[in-house]
Amino acid sequence: MGLKKLRPITPTQRHRVVPTFEEITQSTPEKSLIAKKSSSGGRNSNGRLTMRYTGGGHKQKYRIIDFKREKFGISAKVVSIEYDPNRTARIALLNYVDGEKRYIIAPDGLQVGQTVVSGKGSAPEVGNTLLLSEVPLGTVIHNIELNPGQGGKFARGAGSYAQLLGRDDKFAVLKMPSGETRKILVTCMATIGASSNSDHSLVVSGKAGRSRWLGIKPRTRGVAMNPVDHPMGGGEGRSSGGHPRSRKGLPAKGYKTRSKKKATNKYIIERRKK
Repeated sequence: MGLKKLRPITPTQRHRVVPTFEEITQSTPEKSLIAKKSSSGGRNSNGRLTMRYTGGGHKQKYRIIDFKREKFGISAKVVSIEYDPNRTARIALLNYVDGEKRYIIAPDGLQVGQTVVSGKGSAPEVGNTLLLSEVPLGTVIHNIELNPGQGGKFARGAGSYAQLLGRDDKFAVLKMPSGETRKILVTCMATIGASSNSDHSLVVSGKAGRSRWLGIKPRTRGVAMNPVDHPMGGGEGRSSGGHPRSRKGLPAKGYKTRSKKKATNKYIIERRKK
């Protein structure tokens, strides 16, 4: 995993920083693990535009990812590390000894030819999936379940990870990627290691066109609108817009919307820092 700064042969390339893709070993996906991905262009079933600033972009095929890792005790060989247009992390193609193939999120440091396994009694090595009750304290983990058997929900994006701080009765205490410290049942599963492609946050787009390839349209600022369209719109000349607000009028910049009576509050030991 690395980045390269392109030579400024055009105005676009001057500031562009792109991935080297040196960790990618295969460019075509496994046919049996592909699903159709239709594009809505931000329209709902009536054809009405409900999500603004989305649409266009390159056609993509969905790669079916195994977030559950429920093939317990069956070892698998890493066949390839691949690019996935649907997520920021890289994915790895596994070939199980029983002949089945599956995609997983590739952890940082996973190599082609390596053997991985999941389930009770698995070694705490990169790519293996264990119960939180068996993960050694202080270990860096990703693809973490919130409910047993649900499949990984946390720490799945590029370079993200959580850390196991301790265990308290039937709960494990985790430091989440956001900085929050919370309890999760020890019967939940997690994969050892950090998610791959940690350099993703350092990529510089370089041009507006790349956002369009990704299906992101230009976003109109609230202060550039009329008062009928946005609380921050209107005013003579270039007005500041007052206090930052959403289109619905909710304050931006740190306004808490989480309910004080939410049932899962008791599992959060420490909220994330701003």
